[in-house]
Amino acid sequence: MTDPRSGAPAGRFVLPIILSGVFVQLVSVTVMQVAVLDVQRDLGAGPGESQLVLAGYTLTYACSLILSARLGDRYGYRRMFVAGMAVFTGAAIGSAAAPEAWLLIAGRLVQGVGSGIMAPQILSIIQSALPATRRPAALSAYGATMAAASLAGPLLGGVLLQLDPLGLGWRAAMLLTVPVGLVALLLSPSLPTVQTGHEAGKRVDPIGAGLSLAGLALLVLPLTVGRDAGWPMWTWVSLASAVALLTGFAISQRRVADPLVHPATLADPSTRWGLGIVLVFNAGVPSFTLLLSMHLQGAQGWSPMHTALTITPYAVGALGGSGVANLLGRRFGAWILAASAVTMGFASIAVAATIHDPDARWVLWLVLCLGGIAFGMFTASAFTQIIARVRAEAAVSVSGLLPTAQQLGGTLGVTLAGMAYSAPATSTGDALWHAMTYEAVVFALAAAFAVRLVGRRHETVHHRQPTANAA
Repeated sequence: MTDPRSGAPAGRFVLPIILSGVFVQLVSVTVMQVAVLDVQRDLGAGPGESQLVLAGYTLTYACSLILSARLGDRYGYRRMFVAGMAVFTGAAIGSAAAPEAWLLIAGRLVQGVGSGIMAPQILSIIQSALPATRRPAALSAYGATMAAASLAGPLLGGVLLQLDPLGLGWRAAMLLTVPVGLVALLLSPSLPTVQTGHEAGKRVDPIGAGLSLAGLALLVLPLTVGRDAGWPMWTWVSLASAVALLTGFAISQRRVADPLVHPATLADPSTRWGLGIVLVFNAGVPSFTLLLSMHLQGAQGWSPMHTALTITPYAVGALGGSGVANLLGRRFGAWILAASAVTMGFASIAVAATIHDPDARWVLWLVLCLGGIAFGMFTASAFTQIIARVRAEAAVSVSGLLPTAQQLGGTLGVTLAGMAYSAPATSTGDALWHAMTYEAVVFALAAAFAVRLVGRRHETVHHRQPTANAA
């Protein structure tokens, strides 16, 4: 593997190192979902504090992505990736050692910042350090890692809580990502340092940075804690303020010399539809597995281990789907995104229909496996299909916007699906039906977005040229 511009070796560990960043980011999102009850018991955390343990990470992660993409372009992708991994790993260790709930929350906030610094650099390194012929396979591996990591968190977390090594409880789950982070930091000198001149000297727009950080923070915070808090007045004020600040951010990006988001980014219809697909699809995926896990442990009274084993077919299917996504994507293009979304919608309804019937347990496993295949195919091909349609000058901005859309979609989806699950019902089965109906509607909408992207394939794909941004 060589650098596409300098011809210098890029290093055989480049892809494993940067994909380790994808793995630890998403594992840290999901692993605490199964460990939060243990945190409540161990630290005496109340409902609000427990919610912040989950929401704090997502809050700082989502808020820092757009700015971090520009910082990577300014100061170097490798430097920012290493900084993010170091912050993330140090915060994971500190969180695992937290003696009180507020210290755990602080650690999760810092950990989210580390993730937010890392995430955009991963896509940028793929675009700048790998030859054009290798990028589709690398992006497919990126998506496959997302699929595996999103499911590994609940599974490994359930196993660790059940085995309780050294009596660490939830702390063992928190330390799960530390060995991966340390190995990545040890191997980080293998990452390339490609230098080109046109972006390195540009300043980072301070007004845009402030507006984006504040706007995203005011958007994500009420979405993550508002439902459990009963939607007090401050949540609505926060959402209204977020709309105003993000509108101001969008306007400012057209008027400054060095914008955080290149003006060409959202001017391209394919980019808009692509971001919409990621946002909408992820408004269904995290909430699907989270609500299923909560329902099995809460309404059904299952143990974390029993729940993890029940969801295992979904994980196995996701790995299989991600394995064939690159091949199918080359043949069918964005149609694979539409087909995956439709399949996920079918799986949502089928899960609700079979979850309470012991005689249909094998049907449930089959449906979960099918849903996992669809999830794996989507996540392993979505970024490939979208980035192939992005103009070169917008590539850096998209590397920050795609994970931002992913995070915002997941946050919004957990809120909306939770509201559906909590809607008045006559039985726990009705509650799950409400939630899975929401999932089916969301996935149908994602499929419709994907069809629109298919229609624009030949309109924009010819614009794509190899990126020439600094690494």
